[in-house]
Amino acid sequence: MSSIVADTHAAVWFRSEPHRLSATATHALDEADANGEIFISAITLVELCYLVEKGRVAAEVLQGIRDSLDDAATSFTLIPVDREVADALERISRAAVPDMPDRIIAATALHLGLPLVTRDGKIKASNVVTIW
Repeated sequence: MSSIVADTHAAVWFRSEPHRLSATATHALDEADANGEIFISAITLVELCYLVEKGRVAAEVLQGIRDSLDDAATSFTLIPVDREVADALERISRAAVPDMPDRIIAATALHLGLPLVTRDGKIKASNVVTIW
């Protein structure tokens, strides 16, 4: 099984703009989609809601991610922001990754022991295993 955690942009682009993903990210997401799970942090839904409210993301994008999470036939699986994720957050320096949603998503990957598909340079420079 090849499961991964997807950063917000990676999940969105995988569903709606796959040409924006790197070849390596595309391969990892395709592999997880076919043979594993694509884990999405609950903070991704919060982040997308905020971006819709600001007019930076279309409401259809948020709904598409929700639909994927609600459809048992897809590989998308929602991970709550719980005690284990909060504890893993302490392993990621705020100086290295200052944006809280990014730290929560990265902490989700640490907690699950899985790589994070992200192009975020700050996360990639941290102690989190990333794919891009």
